[in-house]
Amino acid sequence: MKHFSLLLALVAVTFPAFAQQGWLTDYERSGGVATPDYAHTLAYLERLDSASAWIDLQYFGVTPQGRRLPLVVLSKDGAFTPEEARRSGKEVVLIQSGIHAGEIDGKDASLMLLREIAITGSLSQLADEVIVLFMPIFNLDGHERISPYNRINQNGPEEMGWRVTAQNLNLNRDYMKADAPEMRAWLRTFNAWGVDMLVDCHVTDGIDFQYNATYAMEMHGNMAAPVAAWEKKLAAAFLPRMERAGDPLAPYVFPREERDLSKGLVDWASSPRLSTGYAAIRDRANLLIETHMLKPYRDRVTATYRLLIEVLRFMNENSGDLRDAIEEAEQEDIRRIAEADTASFPLRFRSVGQNRTISFRGYESSMRESPVAGNAYPVWDHDRPVTVDIPFYGDVRSVASVRLPRFYLIPQEWQSVVEILQLHGVALERLREPATLPVERSVFSDARWGNRPYEGRFTVQFSSAARTDTVDYPAGTWVVDLAQPAMRVAVNLLEPDAPDSFVYWGFFTAIFEQKEYFEEYVMAPIAEEMLERDPALRAAFDERLASDSTFAASPRARLQFFYERSPWFDTHLNVYPVGRLMQYRELPLRPWDDEYKK
Repeated sequence: MKHFSLLLALVAVTFPAFAQQGWLTDYERSGGVATPDYAHTLAYLERLDSASAWIDLQYFGVTPQGRRLPLVVLSKDGAFTPEEARRSGKEVVLIQSGIHAGEIDGKDASLMLLREIAITGSLSQLADEVIVLFMPIFNLDGHERISPYNRINQNGPEEMGWRVTAQNLNLNRDYMKADAPEMRAWLRTFNAWGVDMLVDCHVTDGIDFQYNATYAMEMHGNMAAPVAAWEKKLAAAFLPRMERAGDPLAPYVFPREERDLSKGLVDWASSPRLSTGYAAIRDRANLLIETHMLKPYRDRVTATYRLLIEVLRFMNENSGDLRDAIEEAEQEDIRRIAEADTASFPLRFRSVGQNRTISFRGYESSMRESPVAGNAYPVWDHDRPVTVDIPFYGDVRSVASVRLPRFYLIPQEWQSVVEILQLHGVALERLREPATLPVERSVFSDARWGNRPYEGRFTVQFSSAARTDTVDYPAGTWVVDLAQPAMRVAVNLLEPDAPDSFVYWGFFTAIFEQKEYFEEYVMAPIAEEMLERDPALRAAFDERLASDSTFAASPRARLQFFYERSPWFDTHLNVYPVGRLMQYRELPLRPWDDEYKK
């Protein structure tokens, strides 16, 4: 209590104006050890809204438990709608916190930052050239599942929210499939405002080290080159400034071997199911802030606060540069499709080797035997800080790619995937009359589902092979012309081999199910006739009998072999219904409109 009283006195002396007027946040009133619940957070936001003409408190959705999701718009020009923001010409940055509601550092940092910009004016220049959207609590239902025991690895706040939503979904795995109502609301907001940069505030688990915070930005092959170049300039600006402020940063990476840091650190390109990976395939700048779970809550919030300031400072000092980079990236994507550039498009990435050595600030560590666990676990000695040069495995390259089509054709019965594409801002049209088209389609084999659900779905792994078919498409078939700004997200959803494709997430699971079957007494004489007519088929059957004893011992499997090669077999089974039209041609198209909603 003595320490707490001294802290409040110090704050009142240092910031007399807002202390006397009651502008301390609940976090500050607690001495930097607690975070407010939704009601207290909302009350503070409502006061900011009432007190400042630069702030407008809005709501961008409703959670499954019925709570309104707050969105704070900060604009010196009063550009409080997407349309007004576009007319202003200013870049829009979205700062979100609490996607994992126990990792709430960004909320308390943002509340202080809003005050310093819009109330005290000490940082008012940070809003000169940008419009800032603050989502203080993205996973709001999880935020209200509050307990001191929600994050076993985390050092404060005193009580915190739960990692996932009321529907037990991890929002930071939901950016592509968009199962959660919160994510669908987020996507509508992201598209409506034309967000230029996403900043996502987290707290990391993992090894112990000296840094209060680490950071990541997508700068590998999953990010368009012009935007990646802008991000490198941003990092080059904030890294020395954070060092001078007393909060040096390290890249957000993982050790190659958890118990031996000397083996090096590994970088990666994030999957688009994650926040920064998603921003990358939307050609948008992004920053992941990962404070360190073992550091005191006050130190983590301070580090987040400082880094948010540096991001906004850079955007104000370089206003317009990011928007230019995004425009260049989108135009390059469109040009590539329009000019039939058939170079491969990367789908999956992996670190393939060391590309430099970095200086890393850690602690001396040792291994301690656990009689309970039956093995040893690492212990770090905070009295023995060390700075070591270690290998950095940051050579991240594409390990799987695809040749892009010009159009995707989606049969109209797969309306569920069309709705998700529209949520992502993908432009779609429809055939106004039937068309017969030569398309590539994927044929799947060896499909394998997980033995337990992952993020509410049973994901599927498979082998695939491309096949060219001539397909009769009726009027009403959905068409995605890839010559559009949302090209990258369309590819990552519609290409089945992409890590977060519709197929992977189970949107097309029904195509793997055989629905018609044979009676053995009907199939057996047909199989005998097929053998008599086709020597090549007999040779293939004999080879299978000789090489596969399980097959040879199963009468049903032996007859299935012939059924699959007969005209009675389902030609749609294991065939991806989305067609890939590789070359441009004039199609009888009409825009999607209300007529097709009926």
